[in-house]
Amino acid sequence: MAKLSGQLSKMQVSLTNNTQANYAIKLDEQLFALNEVIGQPISLHYQGEIHCVNCNRLTKKSFSGGFCFPCSQKLAQCDLCFMKPEICHYDQGTCREPEWGEAVCMQDHIVYLANSSGLKVGITRINQIPTRWIDQGATQAVPIFRVKSRYQSGLVEVMFKQHVSDRTDWRKMLKGEAEPLDLAAERDRLLALCESEITLLQQQFGESAIQVLTAEPVQTIEYPVNAYPKKVSSFNFDKTATVEGRLEGIKGQYLILDKGVINLRKFSGYHIEVEV
Repeated sequence: MAKLSGQLSKMQVSLTNNTQANYAIKLDEQLFALNEVIGQPISLHYQGEIHCVNCNRLTKKSFSGGFCFPCSQKLAQCDLCFMKPEICHYDQGTCREPEWGEAVCMQDHIVYLANSSGLKVGITRINQIPTRWIDQGATQAVPIFRVKSRYQSGLVEVMFKQHVSDRTDWRKMLKGEAEPLDLAAERDRLLALCESEITLLQQQFGESAIQVLTAEPVQTIEYPVNAYPKKVSSFNFDKTATVEGRLEGIKGQYLILDKGVINLRKFSGYHIEVEV
């Protein structure tokens, strides 16, 4: 029996054998591998404390996925533009944290197509592949653009959102494997539909800033799941301090138990005890 406790962060993920999603739960700086305990009983107990993942302040409520209220109001990563980069206001001189913006938003980003609950378009920093895809529970993904900033990735994503969703249906994603898609064919179809708009963006920013990727291989991802739930019901530490059951699998940032699912990323900053 293993038992550990600490402040929860989103699960650490990686790919083994190039396709298998590998997970570890993170409490403070402790990592506990989860793939090897699939099929075993697990208990997670919320210990009644939440600390801001930025300043470590004790807070009664978590905002924006793990922050105290003051940090949620001052950090650039909590600003609306981080979720909607097409409204980036860095060039207007009003970025909450210009140095952070330089380090994060003014770096190369990838626009991609993924298949998690169906076809979707998404964006991520180039160094977050394949982490971003695993966090979303994608079973297939392929990069389709490389751009020079988060703002530009947002403009490309908005262009594609006219034709394809940018959201994952998490309940559908947790009910089973997505029906395989021909992502290369979908990429080519969307590039043809948006050809004139792509040309305008390249004229505005330069072809080197808006690079179309047509030769990237499709990444497939397999998840450690023994059984998917027929009906998805979710646990919430704010309502139920103890979450327990047999660990049937892991997908996205969700633990799949025989009695329900829980999104661990949602509870970043919560102090919990885990027993396996």
